[in-house]
Amino acid sequence: MTHRPYYHFTPPQNFMNDPNGLVFFDGEYHLFYQYNPFGNIWGHMSWGHAISRDLIHWEHLPVALYEADGVMIFSGSAVVDWKNTSGFGMHGEPPLIAIYTGHSTQQTQNIAYSTDHGQTWTKYAGNPVIDIGSAHFRDPKVIWHAPTEKWIMVTVLANQQKILFFGSTDLKHWTRLSDFGPAGIVDNEWECPDLIPMQVEEQPDLQKWILKVDVNHSILGQYFIGHFDGTRFINDHPDNQVLRVDYGKDFYASQSWSDAPNGRHIWIGWMNNWDYANVIPTSPWRGLFSIPRELSLRQFPEGLRLMQQPIEELKQLRQLIYQFRDADVATVNHQLATLNLDMAQEIMIEVVLGTALEFGIKTCNGENEAIRIGYDTQSQEMFVDRNCAGDNAFSDKFGGRHRAPLTPEQNKISLHIFVDSCTVEVFGNNGQSVITDLIFTSLQSFRLELYALDGYVHLSNLAIWNLNPESVKI
Repeated sequence: MTHRPYYHFTPPQNFMNDPNGLVFFDGEYHLFYQYNPFGNIWGHMSWGHAISRDLIHWEHLPVALYEADGVMIFSGSAVVDWKNTSGFGMHGEPPLIAIYTGHSTQQTQNIAYSTDHGQTWTKYAGNPVIDIGSAHFRDPKVIWHAPTEKWIMVTVLANQQKILFFGSTDLKHWTRLSDFGPAGIVDNEWECPDLIPMQVEEQPDLQKWILKVDVNHSILGQYFIGHFDGTRFINDHPDNQVLRVDYGKDFYASQSWSDAPNGRHIWIGWMNNWDYANVIPTSPWRGLFSIPRELSLRQFPEGLRLMQQPIEELKQLRQLIYQFRDADVATVNHQLATLNLDMAQEIMIEVVLGTALEFGIKTCNGENEAIRIGYDTQSQEMFVDRNCAGDNAFSDKFGGRHRAPLTPEQNKISLHIFVDSCTVEVFGNNGQSVITDLIFTSLQSFRLELYALDGYVHLSNLAIWNLNPESVKI
């Protein structure tokens, strides 16, 4: 079980990549995912399946959709067809509909349906439902657009850096509505779009739309903010403006849950990177997902920006180890030296800036291993440095120091850090910037040490929790 995380989702065995078909129905969060049932590297793409009631504890179910007749099951989404527009519902119960890319020599959009709460699935006999004769046409995300009373599908023409919009009243027959792009980062293939309506924080009457797309082998995720009228997306910003989803190397193919309760917008991403996805040193599984993140839009002087925060449900795992308030670095380090922590931690550090050029926290995993998580006061960037974090020999593209812009708020910086057996996720200033990175340490415990370079900072708060999923019964 090499590097198996404690509270991040992994398949029981074999290779996993993109999250697919995220949908909430009858008290259960469904999680499907790109899966190779036969091996620990990419291939034979099918849809694995798991369910949860709290997004933390998962029950693994049988593979939902298998590769068949030379057609692999690529990425896609799922919806509850509440009005039975498809006609697949039975006995007054709405069906679940999966919308996925069929991959062979061409890529087409297809559907499957379930009438038993997702336990079994039937591929639609009329597939494909969209075929434009392209080998680069994939990753459908479908939503219900209430103002126009139709289903909207966003897909990509990956090699042309375009998002295609389609409309349907029955999920079977689709009409092409409009295109968006190229825009933002266009130096590689676009993949895995998502379209999310959102109210702006503290402005409940102001709705905007987030259009997200990933850029393979590049910056990973980018997003656009604008207006969607049921036909086309209008970007509020110049097409050359880049808004990044995450500044680490390992947050890709994020997708939001359909029909999440209480109007919540929650997504997860694949914690991996195609530069080394097939060779990361894990066994008997390969591939994992980030912690689920709740999304919001906030107004800043420079404009609206996407905020990401860890879901509240994670707090049920907390076991407080230590908390320090209003202290200096040396005093805290004296006490931290007595701690030997498991590799499943949540750390909250809040600092009032002083004269230090850089400050941060090191997770020391041994004499020659350390992860540095910190803040550069001159460039106003937070960072994760994994150059000496442990095993990086499997890829010359794995090491690095990954930076994210982060402006102090009232001369303060907060770093909310989640460490698991092979992961680091850092949320700066309540999710204004995020860095997601894999790490592969040689040990399963570590020590914490604060530092400040060429000056001082004032530590207003440091809290450390163990995170133990097995301590919580559901």
